[in-house]
Amino acid sequence: MDSYDTSESTPRQSASSRLKDYFIGATPLQKRLESVRKLTSFIPTPPRRKIPQCSQLQEDNDPQKVAFLLHKQWTLYSLTPLYKFSYTNLKEYSRLLSAFIAAEKQKGLAVEVGEDFNIKVTFSTLLGMKGTQRDSEAFLVQILSKSQLPYGNREHKVLWTGWFCCIFGDSLLETVSEDFTCVPLFLANGAETNTAIVGTWFQKTFDCYFSPLAINAFNLSWMAAMWTACKMDQYMAATEFLWSVPCSPQSLDISYAIHPEDAKALWDSVHKTPGEVTQEEVDLFMDCLYSHFHRHFKIHLSATRLVRVSTSVASAHTDGKIKILCHKYLIGVLAYLTELAIFQID
Repeated sequence: MDSYDTSESTPRQSASSRLKDYFIGATPLQKRLESVRKLTSFIPTPPRRKIPQCSQLQEDNDPQKVAFLLHKQWTLYSLTPLYKFSYTNLKEYSRLLSAFIAAEKQKGLAVEVGEDFNIKVTFSTLLGMKGTQRDSEAFLVQILSKSQLPYGNREHKVLWTGWFCCIFGDSLLETVSEDFTCVPLFLANGAETNTAIVGTWFQKTFDCYFSPLAINAFNLSWMAAMWTACKMDQYMAATEFLWSVPCSPQSLDISYAIHPEDAKALWDSVHKTPGEVTQEEVDLFMDCLYSHFHRHFKIHLSATRLVRVSTSVASAHTDGKIKILCHKYLIGVLAYLTELAIFQID
């Protein structure tokens, strides 16, 4: 279905079907991104990556905005470059998106934005949310409910939040013209119906398209290793894994929790390359976990499917859900997710 064709949408459509229609359509931008596809479709997984570190640019960010982004569950999407997007027009975009949501509401779509459509849309930049100065500035979009209280007592409740970023996105930045703004990673928190409406507006306005960003078991293993390698100053949570065992009539899940000090000790025993993580170390780290589990429970975890990992740094699920827990390694987590998002632009 073409991403611009929404004439057949009805109020009876489920949120998930609308998301599918809105986020995997083809646009003219696909032709312009042919070079990106050729590059990203055949790039092998890097055999080594740097252990996530703080970025000097993080010093410029707003602590309150960063705190708002942490400890929330975000749904991940990959996003093609935005055509003719301008950071100087954020107020105008707020007005236009508000009007678009109102129009969609009048068409009968179930947008969960409060009674009488009493909402406000805001766009704002997220300063310091980048890996290098060359990266596009991250920005935040929020749908807020307008308070019915007198002006002096007004409070706005956040109904939906989405943010766009590009962390160390050189592989994409080098392949597109200056007319495009590259923010390949999109994270959303809130009702899927709102995500679908906002996604449709962006597609129509900036000639782009979204696609859900899943995280396979291979990449979850990398995340577990990299996040275990991070040095924590204070907060330490257990390292947890969840494996899925397909069986009839329903699947079986196996949960495996490890004390953070034990997980770090295991990682230190296999880690030989200061400042970075290698594919060999990731494989050895996971193999040790599999062997330990089999020795105690006689179950071969390698025959199951890894679906979730959780550490003191962040937690991630194969269905594209992530929760970032540590401000110190925020940029490092986003850098890896940006890499995955760019690889998916095909």
